[in-house]
Amino acid sequence: MPHQDFTVETLATHLHLSPQQVARLADRGRLPGRKVGGQWRFSRAEIHHWMEHRIGLSDDEELIEVEGMLGRAARPGDETEIALGDMLPVEAIALPLGAKTAASVIRAMVELAARTGMLWDAEKMIEAVRSREEMHPTALENGVALLHPRRPLPGVLGQALLTLGRTPRGISFGGSGGSLTDVFFLICSTDDRGHLRTLARLSRVLTAPGFLDQLRELDDPIKAHRLVVETEQGLSG
Repeated sequence: MPHQDFTVETLATHLHLSPQQVARLADRGRLPGRKVGGQWRFSRAEIHHWMEHRIGLSDDEELIEVEGMLGRAARPGDETEIALGDMLPVEAIALPLGAKTAASVIRAMVELAARTGMLWDAEKMIEAVRSREEMHPTALENGVALLHPRRPLPGVLGQALLTLGRTPRGISFGGSGGSLTDVFFLICSTDDRGHLRTLARLSRVLTAPGFLDQLRELDDPIKAHRLVVETEQGLSG
């Protein structure tokens, strides 16, 4: 069953860990789970969000480990390498992004995805992204927000997509301590694992030395796309 809870054994396979490691993490309160009849059970949605949180707190070395774990745990035939440049069409980049509020940013970013022809229901995506932001903002301390729905929406996508926008000025987007956000990525994935792999790879690009400084200086989508591709190609591991 696709939405059935994980057991210790099935989560170990999913995370490419040993059952003992999973049980130890759960016993120490480091994995979201609950005991049913004395046995650990793990919600798929909670594990997905735990992975998102872990990625967000990781440094580059840990992100390499996460990427490797997700790749090793992929189903046979589903080991396709993540390539951000392929997921981010030039027409899905807006520099500047003509939006001044959180709501207009979400709509503008989704409309960029719809412009590619690979997103078939923009309103459904807008609502899903808005609900995710209301639940927990995706704005980071570095002025970047990684927008995405709470769960992938494969039914409205022809393929996994990224969009990129930068507002002329920082806006309030739920960043900690009232920090402002000016760089926005929208992640449109077709499955949970693909979303996490994309998030891990994008996080590595964002923390590459000089990447954000260069991105904030660009006003040409072609040059921005080239910067993403070259930065990703320069990643180690």
